[in-house]
Amino acid sequence: MPVPQPSSAGRIVRFGVFELDLLAGELRKGGARIRLQEQPFQVLAMLLDRPGDVVTRDDLRQKLWPADTFVDFDHSLNTAVNKIREALGDSASSPRFVETLARRGYRFVAPVQREEPRAAVGQIAVEQPGAGTGNDNLRGTSAATMAYSGAELPVAHRGVTRGLFALIQLMYLIFYLTALFHLQSLDLIADSFLPGWGTLTIVATVLATAGAGIPLRCYLLSAVSFDYRRTGEKFRKLFPFVLLLDELWAVAPFLLMQKIGLGAAFASTAGLLYLPFSERTLVRMAYPDRVDRACQPCHSPALTNGQRPLPSAASLSCEWRLPMPISASTPGTRTR
Repeated sequence: MPVPQPSSAGRIVRFGVFELDLLAGELRKGGARIRLQEQPFQVLAMLLDRPGDVVTRDDLRQKLWPADTFVDFDHSLNTAVNKIREALGDSASSPRFVETLARRGYRFVAPVQREEPRAAVGQIAVEQPGAGTGNDNLRGTSAATMAYSGAELPVAHRGVTRGLFALIQLMYLIFYLTALFHLQSLDLIADSFLPGWGTLTIVATVLATAGAGIPLRCYLLSAVSFDYRRTGEKFRKLFPFVLLLDELWAVAPFLLMQKIGLGAAFASTAGLLYLPFSERTLVRMAYPDRVDRACQPCHSPALTNGQRPLPSAASLSCEWRLPMPISASTPGTRTR
């Protein structure tokens, strides 16, 4: 069965760190080929042909499953979409690429770059999700200038990122419980180099932060274990508190300096100081923003043929997840 060719006739379609070669029938990530069967490849090609638009299940049935084909269409389509998500490291609950619209169909929500067949080497056309093709896109823009914002973070399997995040929460839980179970020993250690009020301050800080940290880590651990869809949003709100808590506990290895030595204590503290930022990165990879509201004002207001504005070079750090409509009467102003 031939692979459907996009209407704009681009041979290479790029999104994030991935590229789809429509003629060779290959999906590649960073230049390395990813194995994808023919039917999922065809479904992905149809979604990339209409980025930001809803591709209904009926459309997919008519183009990829002819009337004389006797198969369980629903099962075959669901299997194909699952294989696409597995290849892209995507998720139905927090989609970065393929979004499911219940009882309707699917939509490709990431920005797409399409290589024009007659364009000069290194020149491509950029399509925002929901934008038109053909003359509505900016031609002759280098890939370096219009790099996909999702390439800021690596695309990893969500099971791996969620697992690493859960292990970090479990590690902190062990820290808190161990400190509380050995509170008397901690008091003696603190008294050896900070007698009096210093010891009382350290013990009180351990009690307060461990008391607050245990329910926090249990919440985050349960949220990521059950793949709560708003985990990313909740963590971003909690991050200032998580950062403060983690930075306070980062100095804990110095309490064991007499046993592990100054060098090991310093190295452990350095690693723990970085850990909250790695937590934030893992959450962003597993639960990306659907719409990064901070990026809205940084896009260029210039329009192409009265259509959607294309991103400026200053907006490369932004992550668009859904198409943002533009008011026809007020260029550059987003309608709400």
